[in-house]
Amino acid sequence: MTLSQYSVDISAVEIDDDFWSPWIDRNREVTVEYQYDQLEESGALENFRRAAEGAEGGFSGMWFQDSDAYKWLEAASYELAKGEDGDAGEDGDQDQTLRERVDEVIDLVAAAQEADGYLNTYFQLVEPDGKWTNLHLMHELYCGGHLIEAAVAHYEATGEESLLDVARGFADHVDDVFGEEIDGVPGHEEIELALVKLSRVTDEQRYLDLAQYFVDLRGHDDRLAWETAHLEEIAGHAYSELPQGRGDEFMNEDANLFVEGGEYDGSYAQAHAPVREQTTTEGHSVRAMYLYAAVTDLVAETGDEELWAAMERLWENMTTKRMYVTGGIGPAHAHEGFTEDYDLPNETAYAETCAAIGSIFWNQRLFEHTTDPKYADLIERTLYNGFLAGVSMDGTEFFYVNPLASAGDHHRKGWFTCACCPPNAARLFASLGQYCYSAVEGELYVDQYVGSTLETTVDGSEVELTQSSALPWDGSVEIEVETDGVVPVNLRIPEWCEEATVTVDGGEIRHNGAGYVRLEHDWDGETVALDFEQETQLLRAHPAVEDDAGRVALWRAPLVYCAEAVDNDRPLHHHSVLVGADVTVDHDPELLNGVTTLTADATVPTLEGWDEHLYRPAAESDSTETELELVPYYAWDNREAGAMQVWHRTDSA
Repeated sequence: MTLSQYSVDISAVEIDDDFWSPWIDRNREVTVEYQYDQLEESGALENFRRAAEGAEGGFSGMWFQDSDAYKWLEAASYELAKGEDGDAGEDGDQDQTLRERVDEVIDLVAAAQEADGYLNTYFQLVEPDGKWTNLHLMHELYCGGHLIEAAVAHYEATGEESLLDVARGFADHVDDVFGEEIDGVPGHEEIELALVKLSRVTDEQRYLDLAQYFVDLRGHDDRLAWETAHLEEIAGHAYSELPQGRGDEFMNEDANLFVEGGEYDGSYAQAHAPVREQTTTEGHSVRAMYLYAAVTDLVAETGDEELWAAMERLWENMTTKRMYVTGGIGPAHAHEGFTEDYDLPNETAYAETCAAIGSIFWNQRLFEHTTDPKYADLIERTLYNGFLAGVSMDGTEFFYVNPLASAGDHHRKGWFTCACCPPNAARLFASLGQYCYSAVEGELYVDQYVGSTLETTVDGSEVELTQSSALPWDGSVEIEVETDGVVPVNLRIPEWCEEATVTVDGGEIRHNGAGYVRLEHDWDGETVALDFEQETQLLRAHPAVEDDAGRVALWRAPLVYCAEAVDNDRPLHHHSVLVGADVTVDHDPELLNGVTTLTADATVPTLEGWDEHLYRPAAESDSTETELELVPYYAWDNREAGAMQVWHRTDSA
């Protein structure tokens, strides 16, 4: 079967890792089941039932709520794929229940589809005459993209074509309409990357051509501009009449995110310029990541050098000027996205969980196109920090927004009116194995150090690999490899590692200390041992990042650390970390499911003499030594409510 996404199939990897396995097990046993219940409670599944019955009205939720069900189907399908090979656990009843629920939802989706392939329950129930009239806002193509992704995942997991047939019907309908009856692009990208996946599993060139059409038209399209100038002539207003409707907030020219100063501005949807000409990451960050992932897929298929040059420029801009230390992206709440270079506020950071997930999607594609370790390094940073913080330790609550400082009033929630992040997180957890290894041009790459077993084929040779990893708490990794031929195995030296030791059956391997160590061998169970030195570092931000001036963040790679009020006696803003002082490292197996904590030497102002003063001469104020306790950023807000911060004042500017 042709792989639709990455070079190693989900079913080829079984994760058994002290750190990641509890998250993955909770995802299967708790999160996926919990989210199914939320799909019922939110009305998402009822929308499909009503559409299948030919009903009118009664739509529940946001107008793009279909996509929540599709992402759940994708996550559940990944779990089924692993279950086929026994990685789903020993509970056969749970496996059967999941399969039955997947089949049930697929039946609902298929029954709701119209004869011509169209499927979107909002329009079918509320505005049947308004289809394809509001591309900039109403997300028909976005929902359809998630339908296609779910269908491909289900087909690869089960070999069944029930949902794939629905997806092909929808894609064929879109192919008939766009470029013939309508020239236009989606306001929210997603279908582009989905169409590439569909092309790969069906071997149908027309789906790849359709993805190329949407990418090439973006920035040349006058349709989005026309819609924003003719709001009364397009669909969308009826949503404000529904019980959960939000008035004309999204259909008001003054509030429309595609309009700036009374003029159309496509940057919100990366439509301000042709993709080949774009130089900076702009607009809604999730939209951007999905677009860039699709473009990178197209580059892999076509070799388009102009598109590749654009991807390189945009990655460089994002990672050197517009990305948080956690790997999170998109500081602005108003449009959920990018602003300008070095604008990285902490307490008001948006850094949507979906955007971190999208960045991982994009960077894995970038890596498999180039095998450049910088992309795998960024995936690691984002996985452990920008993404993982988005999910509670019980698997039932989620951050939509991931600030780097909080006064204690920001908490995860069980579900959202706009519930894109929870099922997005579920599908990443369920497919994590795909990000651990790559097979590119006849060579195997160990991208992420996650305890696991891999059984795959590399350039015709069978490979069995077993990995044990002590990350993120310790830099020790062991890998055993067996092959039936010579297979080069490439081992990543993480960007954060100053000293790395690599041995094969005890014999040390010389390397240059960066990138990948390439071992070409006819493997017969040899053991590769890696030891990555982990040092706690105090990081500074670029001087242009105003909010971090005079501050440091603590980083014991791959983890970013934060301080929480629950661990510290004085308010967090009182503390000033001593630059150059020792930082104590301690592993507490009882705290937060087991974490390594940091204790940094710090000072706090003395409080004597302030009772009757609001202001005093600086010379009369004093400070006293103390310690600042820190925990991994991903673990914050899993205990009692309180302040949190990643960036701390220092004793030197």
